Amino acid sequence: MVLNRIKPLLAVSFSLIFLFNTITAHAAEKAEAKEEGSFNVTQTILEHIKDDHSWHLWGHTSIPLPVILYTPQGLEVFSSAKLVDEHHEPIVYKGKADYKLVEGKTKIVNEAGEVDIAASKNLWDFSITKNVASLFISVIILLLIVLTAASAYKKTGVTSAPKGLQSFMEPIVLFVRDEIALPNIGAKRYAKYMPFLLTIFFLILTNNFLGLIPIFPGGANVSGNIAFTMTLAVCVFIVVNLSSNKNYWEHIFWMPGMHWSMKLFLAPIELIGVFNKPISLMIRLFANITAGHILVLSLVCLIFIFKTVYAAAVAVPFVIFIFLIELLVAFLQAYIFTMLTAMYIGMASEEAHHDHPATEGAAKELAHH
Repeated sequence: MVLNRIKPLLAVSFSLIFLFNTITAHAAEKAEAKEEGSFNVTQTILEHIKDDHSWHLWGHTSIPLPVILYTPQGLEVFSSAKLVDEHHEPIVYKGKADYKLVEGKTKIVNEAGEVDIAASKNLWDFSITKNVASLFISVIILLLIVLTAASAYKKTGVTSAPKGLQSFMEPIVLFVRDEIALPNIGAKRYAKYMPFLLTIFFLILTNNFLGLIPIFPGGANVSGNIAFTMTLAVCVFIVVNLSSNKNYWEHIFWMPGMHWSMKLFLAPIELIGVFNKPISLMIRLFANITAGHILVLSLVCLIFIFKTVYAAAVAVPFVIFIFLIELLVAFLQAYIFTMLTAMYIGMASEEAHHDHPATEGAAKELAHH
C-alpha cells in the first residue's frame, strides 16, 4: 500500500533528476568548449527548444534523421549525419546539388559555400526533423492507448466496470464531454464534435508531457513549435466556419437590434474577430509552452553563469518547482485550447432560440479571457 502511494512521487523524482542531468550535461559541454567567461546562455537555451535534423542524446551522441529533399533534379534522401562533422558543425554535402545546414535549415550552396538563393527557392524540404519524429511517437502512443481501450470496450461492453486503460481513459473522455462539449456546444450537437475535440485534447496533452518529461534523452519541443500550433488553429478555423449557420453570420455582418450606423461600425470588428480567434489559440499554446521551457533552462544556466555550487543550491529547487508547475500548465493548455474550440463551435452553430444555457454575451466574454 505504501509502495503504491510513493510510486508516482518516485517516478516524478527520477524524471526530474534525469531532466536536470540531461540539461546540465549539455550545458557543461558548451561551457567547456568555450573560453572562460564566454558561456552563451541564449545559444544554449535556443538549442534545446528549437527543431533539429538530428536527435541529440548526450555528449556528442545523436541519432541522425532522414533528410528528404525535392529539387528540380528530382527526389533525394540521405542521412542528416552527412550535413555535419564529428563536432556537429555544418558541412557541405554533395548530392544532386551541394547542400548545407544554414540556421538549422537545408539550403543549396554554390562552390564557395554561400547560399544559392535562386536554387534554394525551388528546394522543397520534407525532412523528418526531431519535432516530426516526436509527433509520430505521440501519435503511436495515442493509437496504442485508444485502440487498446476501444478493444476492451468491445469485449466487456460499455456497462461493465472499466479496467486497465479503460479506467484511465474513461474519466478524461467524460470530462471532455461533460465539462467542455455539452456546456459550450449543446446537447443536440455535441456528439458530432466529440471526436474532433478529443483528438485535439489528447494530441496537445501528449505532446506537452513528452516535451516536459524526459522519457528519453533530449525531449522534443513540439507544442512550442509555432508550425504545430498554427496547424491546430487552422483546423479549428475550418471546423468552426463549416459549422456556422445563418444566425452566426448575421451577427457578424449585420448585428440584429442595432441602428444601421452601429452595424456598419461593428461589422469590420466582428469580421476581424473571426480570424483573431484561431490566431489567439495558436499564440497562447506556443507562448505558454515555450516560456516554460525557457524559464527552466534559464534557471539551470545560472549555475554556469555564476560558476559556483551555491548557485546550484538555489537554482535546483526553483527548477523542480517550475517543472512541477509546468506539468499543471501542460494539462491546462490542452484544456483551454479544447474548451475555446468548443466555445467557438457552439457560438457558430447556435440557433437563434439559444438551445443551451450559456448566452452569447457570456460566451464571448469568456472567449476573450
